[in-house]
Amino acid sequence: MEGILLNVSPAIVSVISVVLFIVGLGAGLLIYKFYSSKKLQKNKSNAIKIIEDAYAEAKTIKKEAILETKEQSQKLKDEVEQEVKERRLEAVKLEERLNQREEHLEKKELALDKRSEQLEEGKKNLEVLRENLDKLKQEEEQIKAQILDELEKVAKLSKQEAKDMLVAEMRNEAQKEASVIVKKIEDDAREEGEKKAREIIGQALQRCATETVSEMTVSVVALPNDEMKGRIIGREGRNIRAIEAVTGVELIVDDTPETITISGFDPIRREVARLSLEKLISDGRIHPTRVEEIVEKMQKEVDKIIKQAGDDACNETGIFNLNPELVKTLGRLKYRTSYGQNVLKHSIETSIIAGLLASEMGANVKVAKRGGLLHDIGKALDHELEGTHVQIGVELAKKCGENEAVIHCIEAHHFNVEFKSIEAVIVQVADAISSSRPGARRDSFENYIKRLQQLEEIANGFAGVDKSFAVQAGREVRIIVKPEQINDSQAMFMAKEIAAKI
Repeated sequence: MEGILLNVSPAIVSVISVVLFIVGLGAGLLIYKFYSSKKLQKNKSNAIKIIEDAYAEAKTIKKEAILETKEQSQKLKDEVEQEVKERRLEAVKLEERLNQREEHLEKKELALDKRSEQLEEGKKNLEVLRENLDKLKQEEEQIKAQILDELEKVAKLSKQEAKDMLVAEMRNEAQKEASVIVKKIEDDAREEGEKKAREIIGQALQRCATETVSEMTVSVVALPNDEMKGRIIGREGRNIRAIEAVTGVELIVDDTPETITISGFDPIRREVARLSLEKLISDGRIHPTRVEEIVEKMQKEVDKIIKQAGDDACNETGIFNLNPELVKTLGRLKYRTSYGQNVLKHSIETSIIAGLLASEMGANVKVAKRGGLLHDIGKALDHELEGTHVQIGVELAKKCGENEAVIHCIEAHHFNVEFKSIEAVIVQVADAISSSRPGARRDSFENYIKRLQQLEEIANGFAGVDKSFAVQAGREVRIIVKPEQINDSQAMFMAKEIAAKI
């Protein structure tokens, strides 16, 4: 057998292998088809069962849905019926209400018709009464005219003359009564006001301790000897011309021994010139180039002094966050005087007094102190800009964004505008206290006499004034009137008119 197999050729073996493969494949297909058919039959049975179950479940759901729908329909039907019933009831009530309103309107219409008839009747009666009244007025006017004619014949006065006499008599009587009442009110108010004012001002001044400062307005430079005058003048006057040109002041070299006077409207320029001269005299080197160097150096030195003076004034009064330009301008007042009184010292003193007065009176202390410190700030620039120091100060304060209340204090401290705040009044009073206290200011005798004469001339210009005397440095005017022309009540009104004119 082995011999037979060994003798089979490879080709035959391959053919046999292919036949066997085909047979096996066919058998596998038959077996797969058999099992597939069996599985398909089983799946078909399962699908039929699922469909039957789904149909039964759908049938159950359909029944439940129908029942639920019927229940909801019944419920909705009941609700609709209930709502219809309620609407019917509301309609019935509304109909009843409309009927009642209609009846009420009918009754009201009847009443209005009746009232209209009454008004028409009253109108006719009123017309009759008006005609009767017009007739009575005409008769009354005729009677009055007859009476007035008779009175004019008897009194020998016209109607207008009698009326003027009556008005004049009534005016005199009213003026007498009014003057008595006004005098009593003024006396009471003056007595109480002066008492209270003295207390407030006394308490404020007791708490204020400031020096009396009086300064000269002329700058004088002392010389070590009279030979120094020649050196300051220089050859052909070149040194003195250089000094005057650079500083903007005038040097007065006269026969006064060992002194030179500096004249100029600008106090800061005078101070620069004074310091420069003192520096040149101590240094000994005096020529135009050196003059320019020294003046420039002294200008910077004075600027520092001005800035420091402004800062010191703010610190002394307790006023901070002031605009730097205002601080610098305030420092310039160190070299400004008014009737011999240093304006910076006066401003500091006014600020302190105003703050104390405001504290005593319950006013705004910060506004009062700030207004007092800045009230004369315009004097630092009044020789450079046009306008009064009040106008210049107001413009400068507005430019620097100062508070409106403080600006009003500056504007009103010389009565240029009407007072709108108690702080403005306080600043005015503090300014008057600081400037009028003994030793604070100097005044020339000529100006003093001139002011008194002007006050007396104003008083003497009124009819009925016999003599007038200005006393207390012009703060009081005593007037003697002619008694046959001016009575007591007229004297009071005359005093008010004279005060207003002054």
